[in-house]
Amino acid sequence: MDFVHFLSSHMLDPAMGGKRLYRGVVEQAIHAEKVGYRGVAIPEHHLLNILLIPSPLQMAVKIAAHTQHIKLVTSVCQLPIRDMRIFAGEVVQAQALCDGRLMLGVGKGAFGFETLRFGVPIEDTKPQFEEDLRLLEALLTKEEVSWSSPRYSFPPLTIMPRPEDPIPLMAAVMNPVGIEAAAKAGYHVQTTPLGGSHQQLIDQVTAFARGKAAAGRPLDTRLSLQRGMFLVTSEKERQHIAERAWTYYKSFDNVFGGPGIVDKGIIRPLPRTQTVEELASNLLLCGSQEMIERLSVYADLGIDEVLTTSNFGQDQQMTLDMMSRFAEEVMPHFRERRQAA
Repeated sequence: MDFVHFLSSHMLDPAMGGKRLYRGVVEQAIHAEKVGYRGVAIPEHHLLNILLIPSPLQMAVKIAAHTQHIKLVTSVCQLPIRDMRIFAGEVVQAQALCDGRLMLGVGKGAFGFETLRFGVPIEDTKPQFEEDLRLLEALLTKEEVSWSSPRYSFPPLTIMPRPEDPIPLMAAVMNPVGIEAAAKAGYHVQTTPLGGSHQQLIDQVTAFARGKAAAGRPLDTRLSLQRGMFLVTSEKERQHIAERAWTYYKSFDNVFGGPGIVDKGIIRPLPRTQTVEELASNLLLCGSQEMIERLSVYADLGIDEVLTTSNFGQDQQMTLDMMSRFAEEVMPHFRERRQAA
């Protein structure tokens, strides 16, 4: 099982500013390569002060210029707010500038507040995403593509330049039915239970296995799990991170299925019914031995890769130190396990 560091980019304090925010993102990516993560995952969100990277492809190119081999995963580019003819060309350009290290993760969008302000109500994102994905794949793999639908109507065209390296496509899906369909279609899949229960995770993993088996052909596809985690050194640190995570989710819940109350780009934190300890027990906030035991369950389930979400708004140095400890104390166990297999 491999590990990818998720580059959460929050401005919970708006005084931080974009320069400092993105310096921190790049610093984490460089450190991830240094200590041995397989890759970094780059979110995309707009108009809000959490997960704020409006152009993940641009960020991927920036990180590629400062690293040598780490994989660059968009997590994820929102298709329904884009024109696929423009986006396909941007993807090819980014893959060339990233020296072939790009994994294109795509999704329908998660925050109704932002999709609506780009003219796409959240309830319309799913069917639009499904069409966008078909069109994007056609543009990236075929020449002289034409299309006729209520949203796209154009004569044959060819995206230039043509891709010189494969551009793997990964679909971000949370619903088990959607996961099964994506796996059957041959896509890599990224999923997450967010702050949900272990049973929710099991349902997602088994859906991927069913879809892959139903494809009826050998598939070299990967299941990536995004999981909130932090390797702590003490109970005091665990409590500190749990409180940070709980504060972060007060904003996240507002825009993820919530009312979307935003004041000049700042999400208004809302009360949570879930307690700090309930959230902490659902996330992986623990020492190295417990972390290995809990992650081993994921490896046994057949998860190929964990996207480690470890930034909940704490100090940057605390995040970097944790990444170093995780690479030294946890990752070797799974590297040895993979080699033994």
